[in-house]
Amino acid sequence: MLAEIGLTALILSFVASVYAIFASVIGERSGNDSLVLSGRNAAFLTFPAVLLANIVLVIALMTEQYQMSYVWSVTDPQTPLIYRFTALWGSQRGSLLFWSLTMSMFTSGAIWFNWRSERRLMPYAIAYMMATLAFFLGLSLFLENPFERWWIIPGLPEAEQVIESAFIPPNAIAPDPANLAATATGLNPLLRHFGMIIHPPMLYLGFVGFTIPFAFAMAALGSGDLSTGWIKATRRWSLISWIFLSLGLILGGRWAYDVLGWGGYWGWDPVENAAFLPWLVGTAFIHSVMIQEKRGMLKVWNMVLVIATFSAVMFGTFATRSGVIESVHSFARSEVGFPMLSFWAIITVISVAMLLWRWNRGELQDDHQFANILSRESMFVLNNVIFIALFIAIFWGSFGLPITSTLFFGKEVTIGPSTFEFYTVPLFIAMYILMGIAPLSAWGAMSAKRLGNAITIPLILTIATIVIAILVGTSPVVAIAGYGVVVLAGYVALYEIYRGAKARHKSLNEGWMRAIFALFRRNQRRYGGYIVHLGVTIIGIGIIGSSVFQTEVQYTIQRGEQVVINDYALRYDNFTRAQANDGRMMNISDVTVLRNGNEIAYLRPRIDDYPDMPMTIAGAHSTLENDFYVLFLGGDLERATFRIYINPLINLVWWGGIVLIIGTFIATYPKVVPETRRRKREAEEGA
Repeated sequence: MLAEIGLTALILSFVASVYAIFASVIGERSGNDSLVLSGRNAAFLTFPAVLLANIVLVIALMTEQYQMSYVWSVTDPQTPLIYRFTALWGSQRGSLLFWSLTMSMFTSGAIWFNWRSERRLMPYAIAYMMATLAFFLGLSLFLENPFERWWIIPGLPEAEQVIESAFIPPNAIAPDPANLAATATGLNPLLRHFGMIIHPPMLYLGFVGFTIPFAFAMAALGSGDLSTGWIKATRRWSLISWIFLSLGLILGGRWAYDVLGWGGYWGWDPVENAAFLPWLVGTAFIHSVMIQEKRGMLKVWNMVLVIATFSAVMFGTFATRSGVIESVHSFARSEVGFPMLSFWAIITVISVAMLLWRWNRGELQDDHQFANILSRESMFVLNNVIFIALFIAIFWGSFGLPITSTLFFGKEVTIGPSTFEFYTVPLFIAMYILMGIAPLSAWGAMSAKRLGNAITIPLILTIATIVIAILVGTSPVVAIAGYGVVVLAGYVALYEIYRGAKARHKSLNEGWMRAIFALFRRNQRRYGGYIVHLGVTIIGIGIIGSSVFQTEVQYTIQRGEQVVINDYALRYDNFTRAQANDGRMMNISDVTVLRNGNEIAYLRPRIDDYPDMPMTIAGAHSTLENDFYVLFLGGDLERATFRIYINPLINLVWWGGIVLIIGTFIATYPKVVPETRRRKREAEEGA
């Protein structure tokens, strides 16, 4: 019964999304408001329908409905409850259904909040959003149906008796539940980690969220309303999507650090890069639309960026789910590859064609020209150039070169981390330099003298920091230079906050805390952005420290023996073998960490034996200064082999991510509008 309910809800949501496309566009083109409203209501209907389908699948996972093949493939009787729930997105079919849920949720929110203010754009925006939703629902319905069940058809050859079908085949009988439970596959061991509870949903929300600004931008091209209305309508949606995507990337790095057992958090894996690419071009878009809002410039370029962001989302989804690339992060090879590639290509071609049509008609002319190279808009353009250069370099290394070499030369070429770093590190340095300069420039004309005066204090603080780093023995030169570039951006962000608070403190005689609070309340986007820059600075310091100064050693030692690594020591104390509640066997080593002769931590790195693969789970002693990170590679009670990492400042990567998220929340938090201003705005909108 559960499968029938879920399947019915899935069919209903698919039909409603397809109807919403045609009703919205035809109603708008023919001037039939009733039909447009009907399309809007159909779009609203998709959310409860898809939500019901997801709830049904979760209930099936929780109640061990192993006749449903998806439940059988991602859980077993030993799976803990929390991982039964997260199994919703633990494999291809469930994750596609969950993707549709997030898409329908974002679509309903965008319609609800923008229906009155952007009435002219809404029919076309609904059409684009519903087209994307209908595509993913179609994948779930026709290719990757999570409500398919196992059936046995007696009388056929034994190898052909068991089939998967969403509907009951003629003469079919249900398999024995006990046999299904005994043979259930269980969740992939790599996904049994707290980070995987929230990492995939964050990425999905980030990916799906960028569909909203794309849909409104295409609605602007379709309707001819090429003002900044589509930007204002989607500003908060863009930032919210960017929050989720950033959080997803950070959590993915933490998952890799804890579970993959190689002492790092970013390995330039193709699927990692597939998620990073939309972040890069999306970040460029968020910066660039500020110029159009402030100065009426870069209208064509902003359309290009929003199309590129959506295109990167679709390509990343294709690369992850088609099986075209091999990765610990990717889904198994499936039939969705060609449809995804086709949808990505078709919607990109249509969008570019619409942009070229409006451009050729002269409807995307800029209102102003660039004043000089030091203006804020020029700085933002340079920032865009860097992000797009990073995008091109990473895309080519991850996908372009490997696919081209295989298709045309018959050779498999893989780009390693060192090659990626060779090309991207100079670009990241340039990005941090611009982060330090751009906030100090002004819109319109900006003189070199004025910019020099503004940067003097942050530059002095940066030089002082470099001197202190040298005095405490920091080397090599590349690390010192890297720290200097990164901290300059942080000092500029702090200095701008200080300058704004100081002005209020002097002119309004406000206390410092009240002045800072008022500053953030009055200009959330600007000062929230400074907090974001501060978070990126902290992340940069953590990346430099954990990359340049990482120590890696490997030892085989006897029980009771200890080895010395820098001012640390590791002692091997004991070995135990135990069975966990979920059935896996754990090979656990007990070790003591000492520093300068003092015992500071007791760790238990282990190897978990799953039926299909062993997993190496690290033990780590974390401080703000560094991580002492230990991997148990094998052994017994008498002796064991360990790989040991000392990762300086690595925790700043995670703490910087938290600061970045806080800054984005500040920038997106709903601003309280005084009553008089609210009434005036409503009167203007109603006029």
